[in-house]
Amino acid sequence: MHKAGLLGHCVRAWKSVRMASSWMTHRDLLANKVSLSLSTHRIGFAIARRLAQDRAHVVVNSWKQQNVDQAVATLQGEGLSMTGTVCHVGKTEDPEQLVATVSCREMGTEPGGGSVVIAAFSPLPGLSPYNVSKTALLGLTKTLAIELAPRNIRVNCLAPGLIKTSFSRMVRKGRKEERMKETLQITRLGEPKDCAGIVSFLRSEDASYITGETVVVGGGTPSRL
Repeated sequence: MHKAGLLGHCVRAWKSVRMASSWMTHRDLLANKVSLSLSTHRIGFAIARRLAQDRAHVVVNSWKQQNVDQAVATLQGEGLSMTGTVCHVGKTEDPEQLVATVSCREMGTEPGGGSVVIAAFSPLPGLSPYNVSKTALLGLTKTLAIELAPRNIRVNCLAPGLIKTSFSRMVRKGRKEERMKETLQITRLGEPKDCAGIVSFLRSEDASYITGETVVVGGGTPSRL
């Protein structure tokens, strides 16, 4: 009994050490970096949370003040470094305020970094304008990666697959969802948090030699144009 108890204690202690080591390594990934999340809900919100958990100073924005306030309050309540501002692209002063907010947060942080944009490979029937706007980002990613490389800015692209959001609900109704699952290698729908880790990685120094690439987070679904 004594040996068994001692063994159990050692196992628990080892697990604690591994968890602590993993926490320190994982959570310091973006220390002293500023990250801008272009959404306060769904995938954007999950990304904002993960970047802040990895020690980035995160600025969230939305075109609605109530969305900004709710997101900031939620994440600050989790002890995360977070601020936010309203940004409506139709109002000249809003983008200017967003830039000023991000620049203020950058004071005292290390220079350099990268950019991640969201794109889509697989077009959805009936959403032609949306499909075109997203697939166009693939070319934009390649172009910006070349143009911004001299300024030490990396540009990479995230291509989410079938992720559980209110937006994707319309294409998941009824039997459509089951048929979609049949095309996946990982037979479940994605969660917003499934996209967050790869964004944190691309934003970090671990991806310092990656630029102009599109990473698919789609459970193995066919994903080439």
